[in-house]
Amino acid sequence: MTQRPTSPRPGQPTTNPSTPRQVARRDGAIRAALELATEGGYDAVRMREVAERADIALGTLYRYFGSKDHLLSATMAHWAADLRGRVERRPPRSDSPVECVVEVLARASSSLERKPRLAEALIKAAASSEPGVAEAAGDVSTNLRAMLEPLLLDLDHDVRDGLIDLISQVWHSSLMGWTNGRFPIHDVGVKMERAVRLILEPRFDPTTCRVPRVAAAR
Repeated sequence: MTQRPTSPRPGQPTTNPSTPRQVARRDGAIRAALELATEGGYDAVRMREVAERADIALGTLYRYFGSKDHLLSATMAHWAADLRGRVERRPPRSDSPVECVVEVLARASSSLERKPRLAEALIKAAASSEPGVAEAAGDVSTNLRAMLEPLLLDLDHDVRDGLIDLISQVWHSSLMGWTNGRFPIHDVGVKMERAVRLILEPRFDPTTCRVPRVAAAR
């Protein structure tokens, strides 16, 4: 039976789940937000409807997510972690680091391109200044870095970090440009491939550079 929602407390400090039951509730809310955003985009994600679909009290939802944007940003972090898992299970096969990075970002762009309403919702939320959004965005960056670092181990550590930061910024800017209506979503992948090649190709000699394989997920 669905629990009756309690009075929400938006804007109050949120807490991290500390028990398996709490983790399950939080994960259920993220799955519900993912479904609603996929179906109807940003406007379709309403906290009360998320609580009802996840079968939790509205007050419980606000305990973990202080706002819709916080919830959607956590949903994007979940999406990024899922993408990372898929990349680790099926790593790029090219011997070129540049081609490997291009492939990983193409997978990311294609995943969003297939679900444009979801993509729009996630990117809009990521631009918010609501509490919790920046932390979730950091989780997205952590997953993106974990996918790219093993492909660029031949580079100096500081250089590698700087290039990954630059690629991440271009990716975010491209997604924001699409969300703002500057170009169609398909162009995100095109722009990312062009940017990656311009950024990385001067750093590698394709005849000598070794590409370590991404470790398979346990």
